[in-house]
Amino acid sequence: MSEFIFTGAVFEWRGPSPYYFIEIPAAQSAKIKERATQLTYGWGVIPVIGVIGETEFTTSLIPKEGLYLLPIKNVVRFGENLEVGQVVQAKLTLGKA
Repeated sequence: MSEFIFTGAVFEWRGPSPYYFIEIPAAQSAKIKERATQLTYGWGVIPVIGVIGETEFTTSLIPKEGLYLLPIKNVVRFGENLEVGQVVQAKLTLGKA
């Protein structure tokens, strides 16, 4: 499995219900894309184990405009007191354990 550590700002996407994400920087997104065909289970999404602060969670990266987005679940957002615009460090492990 591959691990990545990066920082990014939390942002909100407003759809029928709000979703929160952190954009993975271009350099790490490019390395993830190299492994994408081995890991995706459809639509280009890639399962990962994420860690922000003390919270570990499972989710799937979403490809968007050549980069990947890390969805932030409410349990993570509330548990780590994350706000829109806040820059945080995240750790990812590609594939689920």
